[in-house]
Amino acid sequence: MLQVKTANDKTWQVDIEKDTILLNGTPFDWDIQAIAPNTYHIIKDSKSYTAELIAADYQAKSFTFKINGVKQTVSVKDRFDLLLDKLGMSNADAQKVNDVKAPMPGLILDIKVQPGQEVKKGEPLLILEAMKMENILKSPGDGIVKEVKVQLRQNVEKNQVLILF
Repeated sequence: MLQVKTANDKTWQVDIEKDTILLNGTPFDWDIQAIAPNTYHIIKDSKSYTAELIAADYQAKSFTFKINGVKQTVSVKDRFDLLLDKLGMSNADAQKVNDVKAPMPGLILDIKVQPGQEVKKGEPLLILEAMKMENILKSPGDGIVKEVKVQLRQNVEKNQVLILF
């Protein structure tokens, strides 16, 4: 069982039983033919569609299609994702960031963020010099900077909190 959700919050339940696809419990009859890599021709209810997969994030289970020239993004959850949601242990909660700590003793050379700033996973937060090498510390997840606990040219110890989210 899969749950497919569009960007405008339309949701479908997709079940695959033997050779039949059920969409919200109803058989979904269609004809699909690959016409190029990631491009398909679909006939459903005597209507013709061209669908092209233009982006796929398999880790986030998010896919963007262009259907007859119109972009549609969908997210997919399998039965395990749905069970984790039901138990309150969704993957989105696991991505939340609380703080960034110094991985080693060093000197703060540059601070790239300020309180109130929104950051995405992988964005540079600050530069820490340790053993004559510059280390760019990046955000481990998405969040909003609550407080910068260090100043430029400050010496820090290993595991010292540098930034709070």
